Amino acid sequence: MVFILLLLLIYLAFISLGLPDSILGVSLPSMLGEWGLPLSAGGIISMTVIGSAIVSSFISGYIIDKIGTGKIVFLSCLMTGGALLGISFAPSFFWLIFLAIPLGLGGGAVDTALNNYVALHYKAHHMNWLHSFWGVGATLGPVIMSFSLMNHNSWRLGYRNIALIQLSLSLVLMLTLPLWNKAKNSNENVDCEKVIAPKKKMYNPFKIRGVKSAFGTLMLYCTVESGIGLWGSSYLIQSRGFSIENAASWLAFYYGGITAGRFLSGFVSFKFSNTQLIRMGILSSFTGILILLFPVNSMVTGMAIVFIGLGLAPIFPSMLHETPIRFGKDLSQILIGYQMGFAYVGSAVLSPLLGVLLQYTVLSLFPFYLIGLTFLLFILSEILNSRTAHAY
Repeated sequence: MVFILLLLLIYLAFISLGLPDSILGVSLPSMLGEWGLPLSAGGIISMTVIGSAIVSSFISGYIIDKIGTGKIVFLSCLMTGGALLGISFAPSFFWLIFLAIPLGLGGGAVDTALNNYVALHYKAHHMNWLHSFWGVGATLGPVIMSFSLMNHNSWRLGYRNIALIQLSLSLVLMLTLPLWNKAKNSNENVDCEKVIAPKKKMYNPFKIRGVKSAFGTLMLYCTVESGIGLWGSSYLIQSRGFSIENAASWLAFYYGGITAGRFLSGFVSFKFSNTQLIRMGILSSFTGILILLFPVNSMVTGMAIVFIGLGLAPIFPSMLHETPIRFGKDLSQILIGYQMGFAYVGSAVLSPLLGVLLQYTVLSLFPFYLIGLTFLLFILSEILNSRTAHAY
């Protein structure tokens, strides 16, 4: 019973984690208009949040080892809630930058902590469902912000409402801290017990066999996922003749495909292993990208975008869930933190660089770049499988 209650709490925490991740873009026009700043100023906020999350991901494994998962989840949620509340009262753009730091630090830490805990203690379907709940939060965030903007013409109220949700959850997390200790010895994911790995303090993470391939796989995955999110709409409009509204709708369906795909992958994982799900996901998304090369009608092109999202869906959660199986439970929280850090690098650095490449070539080459990245993703994933043979 304790294990089930804790799982529900983790799902709730991941919905909460998704809430602030998707509201910046919705609030930026109103937020920056208040101070007469250009839209590019929003990029500074975004990079500060993601940069802080990268730092947090790389060090959070060591912090979890010192204070435990329950406490770091509680403190991180309190930090993000406080940062969001501060943003809602920010008197100047400087304060937005300053508060973006704890927002990113808290988000990166709770992301790493929860992913590691589920990878160690729960089966693969829970990891897939966990990430679909992030999608629920990422969907609700813009809804809450849009309601505040439409009904009260206030981006501040949107941030304040989401901050109150986060702070309320942090109170629940504080009151339920004893649950983490009671569930400490419970473990559904017995596969990770089969791997005998050296203690984490004895190893430089980069010297562990296969780990560089794991870092590269997640970095490339996030480059593809975020790259489609960033530049897919521009490609559809400029190269395939979509209207702005139609392109935006298909990109929303793309993210819906990722969310729905992760929910469905939870059921599929009862029959297939993590490595099989990763392989099927890469090949499915590769097939969807290939369809973009052909001069098909707009409906088929849009459905190809959605199919890519469905294919990408199981890759990220399956990679994280496989970490303690590949490298052992003693190394998992350090390595999941590093993997999250490299994933953020893919989203924050490589995806924007893809846009620079498109700017200096032509947007019609977008599917070819995606094919190259996805092919390299497949190669790295297979190298990782070969170097961690016990994963099969």
